[in-house]
Amino acid sequence: MEKKPVLSKQEILALRARAHHLNPVVMIGQHGLTEAVIRETETALNAHELIKVRVLGDERDERLLIGEELCAATGAQLVQHIGKLLVLYRERADDE
Repeated sequence: MEKKPVLSKQEILALRARAHHLNPVVMIGQHGLTEAVIRETETALNAHELIKVRVLGDERDERLLIGEELCAATGAQLVQHIGKLLVLYRERADDE
């Protein structure tokens, strides 16, 4: 597993500002984190680098756990968690 670079505070703030006007592109529903959700997140990260994910459900700790698991599965970093929205970032690979 490759080691992902840690974002600086300035980079996180800049990414949060960029993400402000984005709409969620991935939705996680009642079935939770499935292989289909992970594949869709991979596709969105490859296309956009910075995405919003909406996690349905009322349990805050469960949403955070889903965010951590999704980041681990995709190699992304959690930039922000606000309510039911997660902001994920993964730098696009140059080999495309």
